[in-house]
Amino acid sequence: MVQTQASLDAHLDALAAIEPAFAAVIETHGRPAPRVRPCTHVTMLRTIVGQQVSVAAADSMWRKLADRFGEDPDLEAMMVADDDAMRAAGLSSQKAGYARSLARLVHEGEVDFRHLPEDDEAAIAELTRIKGIGRWSAEIYLLFSEGRPDVFPAGDLAVQVELAKILKRPERPPEKLVRQWAEPWSPHRGAAAILAWHSYMVPPM
Repeated sequence: MVQTQASLDAHLDALAAIEPAFAAVIETHGRPAPRVRPCTHVTMLRTIVGQQVSVAAADSMWRKLADRFGEDPDLEAMMVADDDAMRAAGLSSQKAGYARSLARLVHEGEVDFRHLPEDDEAAIAELTRIKGIGRWSAEIYLLFSEGRPDVFPAGDLAVQVELAKILKRPERPPEKLVRQWAEPWSPHRGAAAILAWHSYMVPPM
């Protein structure tokens, strides 16, 4: 897992032993802190609300949604709410459809956030049954909510940009190539992504 500083550090140390470029990043930028999100369908609903909008806009939309359906939203109410009600709760028609999909799958037990498959690919497949949730969103959930150490969101722009920089490659690589680069880092690929984000955001010490 990568949900505590000790566990994340252990994976970072293993990465540094595999790839010296990661050791150099740690020396230059320090160690990232773990990112932990609640392990619940509410986290995924907040992901849907926050898609393609600013943090401030997402917070405003979530406040409206919580005011209408509750902080732990009433799934049955969301399933039957029409577009006007969802729009009053801050959601566009598209996001309303995504939210209803999540509500229905969770309510009917087709996606169980308490018991997702242990196999990472199987868990990603289950999460992407939700409309509006692609592989990247599923991987982010599994990495930060469940702390799965080998989940690797290779489609993330910042991860692609920073890994090319760390590994001294000439340009931002496509997702398929990034996944190939990361194969030797298994089972520590989640820590590699976290370190790449840290390096991308933090200026040199």
